[in-house]
Amino acid sequence: MAAKGRGDAFAGHSFDYDLVVIGSGPSGQRAAIQAAKLGKKVAVIERSRSVGGVCVHTGTIPSKTFREAVMHLSGFRERGIYGASYRVKQDIAIDDLLQRVNHVVATEVDVIRSQMSRNRVELIEGSARFVDAHTIELTSASGAGTRQVSSAWVVVACGTEAGRDEHIPFDGQRVFTSDDILGLKFLPRSIIVVGAGVIGVEYATMFAALGVRVTIVDKRPVLLPFLDAEISTTLTYIAQQHNVLMRLGEEVAGIELLDGADKPVEVQLKSGKVLHAEAALYSIGRVGATGRLDLDKAGVEVDGRNRILVNHNFQSNVEHIYAVGDVIGFPSLASTSYEQGRAAARHAFGLLKEDADASIRLFPYGIYTVPEISTIGKSENELTEAGTPYEIGKAYYREIARGQILGDRTGLLKLIFNPEDRKLLGVHIIGEQASELIHIGQAVMALGGTIDYFTDAVFNFPTLGECYKTAALDGLNRMSY
Repeated sequence: MAAKGRGDAFAGHSFDYDLVVIGSGPSGQRAAIQAAKLGKKVAVIERSRSVGGVCVHTGTIPSKTFREAVMHLSGFRERGIYGASYRVKQDIAIDDLLQRVNHVVATEVDVIRSQMSRNRVELIEGSARFVDAHTIELTSASGAGTRQVSSAWVVVACGTEAGRDEHIPFDGQRVFTSDDILGLKFLPRSIIVVGAGVIGVEYATMFAALGVRVTIVDKRPVLLPFLDAEISTTLTYIAQQHNVLMRLGEEVAGIELLDGADKPVEVQLKSGKVLHAEAALYSIGRVGATGRLDLDKAGVEVDGRNRILVNHNFQSNVEHIYAVGDVIGFPSLASTSYEQGRAAARHAFGLLKEDADASIRLFPYGIYTVPEISTIGKSENELTEAGTPYEIGKAYYREIARGQILGDRTGLLKLIFNPEDRKLLGVHIIGEQASELIHIGQAVMALGGTIDYFTDAVFNFPTLGECYKTAALDGLNRMSY
């Protein structure tokens, strides 16, 4: 693939814009604002009537706000202190959960619009499709008319949409995807989650925290196999303790809606088992939302899941057309998408000559299951397969004063380090504030630090940050045997 990016590549050509961004999610926002700060004429095309993309409207922001509403109203955090029967609200309805979500979403939309306005980014509401590699046809949101615009550079940041099987009877209420959750009209008493990827497991554990009877079906033998095995095992154990039934190593043969049944959703498994529940969440992954763009007319290549193929500078096979965010696949995180958008714009206009993704290679995962998980660096599994020697150190929340105060008796922070030079190789956390705690380890890893930093540092008391010191000392003790 092409690797060059020069701000003056189209000098002498006349275009309506220096950069057009398709999509207003995290990656599109950053690409547009970065280019605008460089003095470029920029437009963002958004087919929805509200900016923010999947991240704000159906993905990251709603799901994490939904989780916080679940944790608060169900009293889940306080159960470790006051007992399993503790609840802030006894009869939780779907409207109770969505009220906070809608407020946060509206606020985020206002913030994004304000940022674009301040940076003089033109926002165009309408659907986009390529006419050729530099020309985009816009259809107004009302469908009343079309017009064409041209741009020297293009960034495709259209995101993804939930994968749907045409044989599944989706109705948005009894059988639905994660994109439909904000439109639910009732909270089911039982639910079958088909697909145990990150989104599926996040929602499965959220519903379980509400007391919903949850069954997870997935063809893989373990939950979230990309995690460190100990973290995955811990999550599985905790989920089972909250009455989540696991049907792992199983595949779905079909789903039916039964008229008049108390549990109208029937899920047939290829093994012959038949499951029933009030609802089913179908979560088998996401595909690139590129079907409407006519990418073939621009010569842009996609993979089998409609995701755009890019090089390490986020360029497609057409060098002036970049793609960033979830539409390019892994890692499909809002945090990395922000940086991808910024890096793509900087590369297009000559600020980065090569390796635009270099600063994005060390990043944490935040998985908002119940309990929360966050991880960065190598796992024991990966290091073992690579033949790399390592040692571990652990800190259990139940041994930390702050963990006792919070009532988290199952939390765990695990450090993996090189036993020779003591450099930190990985951090894996499950428990309260995991996605916040991970940044301490991230900073040490980014600077090439060792676990001696943790043993020598003074942490506030009582805090979960102490887990780093306890885990580091545990690791050193293991080496002294």
